[in-house]
Amino acid sequence: MQTVHAYDLKIGIQGTEPEIWRRLLLPETVTVPEFHRVLQAAFGWENRHLYGIRCTDPQGAKRVIIGPDEAAEEMDDEPASGVVLFELLDAERTGPADLEYEYDFGDAWTHTVEVMGRTEPPEKTVRCTDGANRGPVEDSGGPHGYRRVIEVLADPGNPEYEDVAGWYESATGQDPATFAPTVFETAALNARLDELALQLWPEPPTDGEIDAVVRPVHWFLSQVPADGLELTKDGYLKPAFVKETFHALGLDDRWIGKANREVQTLPVLHLREQLQSWKLLRKSKGRLLLSPAGRKMHDGGRQLWDYLADAVGKPPEKAAVVVNGLVVRWLLDGNTPRWDERQRIIADTLNVEGFRTKAGAPIPLDLARELYLRIHWTLDCLKLTVPAQHFTVLPALTDGGRKFLLQVQSLLHRG
Repeated sequence: MQTVHAYDLKIGIQGTEPEIWRRLLLPETVTVPEFHRVLQAAFGWENRHLYGIRCTDPQGAKRVIIGPDEAAEEMDDEPASGVVLFELLDAERTGPADLEYEYDFGDAWTHTVEVMGRTEPPEKTVRCTDGANRGPVEDSGGPHGYRRVIEVLADPGNPEYEDVAGWYESATGQDPATFAPTVFETAALNARLDELALQLWPEPPTDGEIDAVVRPVHWFLSQVPADGLELTKDGYLKPAFVKETFHALGLDDRWIGKANREVQTLPVLHLREQLQSWKLLRKSKGRLLLSPAGRKMHDGGRQLWDYLADAVGKPPEKAAVVVNGLVVRWLLDGNTPRWDERQRIIADTLNVEGFRTKAGAPIPLDLARELYLRIHWTLDCLKLTVPAQHFTVLPALTDGGRKFLLQVQSLLHRG
């Protein structure tokens, strides 16, 4: 495997006691948005807030770089996209660098950078070689607030314990009794960085990955004869076809029941309705027919993959673009919030973006929940994940699922 020129950096969070730090090896060619994503993973941040870099570059120019780009435009600063790390840091100048990365301008988490030297790891890799202490809890009030969290949770007799413990459980979904601020595992972080590297430098999907991801859609289309499928008098798929679809697509791990009526077998119902929404199927005179697009996609493969990615990545509603972007990012980053938090985050994000109901009111939680379920059911019509061992465990993406969502993400950003 080829090697690349890379930085050996020690990055610490200013004001933390004991200091939270990581030693990272990362290619000189990473962009500032990629650097941001590495630090998000390295310190366990959840990528909910703006970020920025203040530095004096090797040419002596002072720069303020803000991400994402739309925030930079509003603040009249330099946008992060397109800026490469080697423009900002000289690997030969070891010691504390005149560069700070700040995350969450409200809590003001300032990360300082020390250049330890140059290294040459394998290409397309990011590595952590050392570090100390778990990352701070998101939205804990900056270094001072987080020190207070550590102090209170260490003493169940503290009069503030119940309040802080309740906040911690709500913020993290974890039992406060398990909070261990001094624990840090290099191997666990490197597993996350390996996953991130696959996103930063993705390989094109293989034929096998394409076939696996689009299989539910391809299989269904392939079962529709030229004269269509006869529907029940109420417009549903016939029980025999529902049962055949259920077992052929291995939906047993997602639904419990006889699977002989479409209205009571939601994975099959959602798949059929989604294929109509994607304009691959249409109803006519009591039959379900292939649309012109469905006939064109009948053979599956890359053409169908691109068609589906385009459909998910370019939804007609502007609010769906925002929600799809959030959900896709959660899945790619492996940090999907708890169920009760998802709707709140979606509602807050849409309201900040200026969306309102038809009556002009802020987006309510029930509408946010509906928008989330819509993209959840949409993605469930594809084979993106490894079957979960238990319904309470969020399933992991397959390699093909990751590549598909990365393509969707690029379309959402472009839109």
